[in-house]
Amino acid sequence: MSLTGRSVTVRVPATSANLGPGFDTLGLALSVYDEVTVTVRDQPGASVDVRGVGEGIVPTDESNLVVRSLAHTFEVLGRPVPGVDLIANNVIPHGRGLGSSGAAVVAGIVAAQGLLDGIVDIDSDTLLRIATDLEGHPDNVAPALFGGLTIAWMEEDGPQHKKLLVHRGVSPLVFVPQHTLSTKVARSLQPLSVPHEDAVFNVSRSALLIAALTQSPELLFAGTEDRLHQNYRASAMPETGRMVTLLRSHGFAAVVSGAGPSILVLADGPGQRLEAAELFASQSETAWESMLLTVDVRGASRSDANGGSPT
Repeated sequence: MSLTGRSVTVRVPATSANLGPGFDTLGLALSVYDEVTVTVRDQPGASVDVRGVGEGIVPTDESNLVVRSLAHTFEVLGRPVPGVDLIANNVIPHGRGLGSSGAAVVAGIVAAQGLLDGIVDIDSDTLLRIATDLEGHPDNVAPALFGGLTIAWMEEDGPQHKKLLVHRGVSPLVFVPQHTLSTKVARSLQPLSVPHEDAVFNVSRSALLIAALTQSPELLFAGTEDRLHQNYRASAMPETGRMVTLLRSHGFAAVVSGAGPSILVLADGPGQRLEAAELFASQSETAWESMLLTVDVRGASRSDANGGSPT
């Protein structure tokens, strides 16, 4: 069956991983979205039109991450890789700890799912497995795929996840700097081992954070304390570290978003979120963009011009 002319549009949310103590495990989908439209053409290869974030920088050929993820999905499923034309409308900041690479991976995989709708069935476990193979870890791709708060972990047979609904009182606020930070650089600052008491501390706070996010937002401050990774990475992003410390000294549940350098504040209600935004604006020494967001509960979604159903 020829796929030529088939088209699918995919919308993927930004994500924030770790959330303080939940290193490489917890992730939250946020209401900032990249959208890609993929159309199968009758010629091999790929053309990519990037609009918005990354325009003029992101590759516009077969090396584009969305295209590579789509092609990998076809290969895993034993299907010939088609030539495609792709239009990418990017809004998620790149290199700032908001899951832009995970979003690109998910966009390509879900686009492949849409193009193969009615030909090959791709369930959620397969989506997560392929995404994790490409991204290297599931903490960003799980919330990007499924939305909400996700707990992700690895089993012998592959990645697993549990999606949880976030308490409606939780009000996310993100501060995005102009500078970027490589995830590889941030990870290189991690020690191979940590003190036993720090490990126990993070286990307790991770458990508490789940309760805070789903049932008791008043516990968000205590639930976001971390001794496992943020202090070790602070030297690579001193302004981020300074502002996280400042916010926390005033009682706000501030953490480094993913590998940074963006900052995520998990406020207990819109009033506290506004107070955090005002404090940050009065104390920051460099230009940051503030984003008042909601938790995305749907995850990646698609609409198929060929009549397929959305995810």
